[in-house]
Amino acid sequence: MRTAFAALAVLLLVGLASAPQGAEAQVTTYTKGQPVYPAYEGWRRADDGGYIMMFGYMNQNWEQAPNVPVGPDNYFSPGPADRGQPTHFLPRRNRFIFEVTVPASFGQDDELIWTLRVNGQEHSAFGTIREDLFVDNVVIMSETGALGAGTSSPAIRANIPPSIQLEGDLERTVRVGETLTLAAIVEDDGQPNRDSFRGFLQQAAEGDSISDTAAEADRAVEEAEEEEAEPTPRELLARALRAPTATVTVSKRIRLHFTWFVYRGDGETVEIEPPQVKPWEDTRAFANSPWSISWDPPEIPEDGRWEAEAVFSEPGTYILRGRADDGGLYSDVEVVINVEPPRV
Repeated sequence: MRTAFAALAVLLLVGLASAPQGAEAQVTTYTKGQPVYPAYEGWRRADDGGYIMMFGYMNQNWEQAPNVPVGPDNYFSPGPADRGQPTHFLPRRNRFIFEVTVPASFGQDDELIWTLRVNGQEHSAFGTIREDLFVDNVVIMSETGALGAGTSSPAIRANIPPSIQLEGDLERTVRVGETLTLAAIVEDDGQPNRDSFRGFLQQAAEGDSISDTAAEADRAVEEAEEEEAEPTPRELLARALRAPTATVTVSKRIRLHFTWFVYRGDGETVEIEPPQVKPWEDTRAFANSPWSISWDPPEIPEDGRWEAEAVFSEPGTYILRGRADDGGLYSDVEVVINVEPPRV
């Protein structure tokens, strides 16, 4: 295994750092012109006895982030076409992006269909309440890459999503070129963390080789904590390569973070500072993404207050979504921004 890791490090460091990793590196990828596939992620029970259906999508492009307004190219059926789905589609895989609640009368044979038409190709996702599509928090953590499939620990199973307290109104007005301050206070239970993550790795171990790998990863984390100097990109990559892959799908770095992104509206006309952690699965080395092999997470504010500034270059109505992610579970908040033309 160490030989394979060393070979990968050489490839990355000689110029393939921007290329997709894992299975994605073995298929043809595109920057633009490809479809967006809606995805049905599963369902869970609502408190009122109904069902909460979870959707996401796969944008086949690495750079193009299409804008598709609700209408003939972005709609639900049967019933209302607008179910709160995104109209701005970030690159690549975006899991568990939004939820649609249906009543308890929604039957086993009923379907809720989300249809998208992007770059001339139409695709649909079919939501049902089949028993095999039931989703709980452990499934979410596994699907997003925080856990290995079918593995967990009591501490991780007790994890609850972070809470978000937004400062300011849920709808605001700003002019083109003006700075809009966005601030949110995030509280979390501290799970998952290094100890709980190490615990489930050791619990899942079936031999000395896996135990040794877990111990090696733990030593790497301890060494990192003892370092006072800012690690170089090469050191970050080397540290990431020493750690084991925890999942059979994507691998996600576990660290609490909060990020803003455009959910509805033209994302090309919005600038957010500081640069926000990507909420989509950018697996390329050194990408600002928890799925990157060498992600350097932002420092968690001591007071839990995350602040950012947004500037809009075109008038219109936008929805910005803030996501608090503890590495395993997440919570969302949305702000509607009415952007008016600049003063004459």
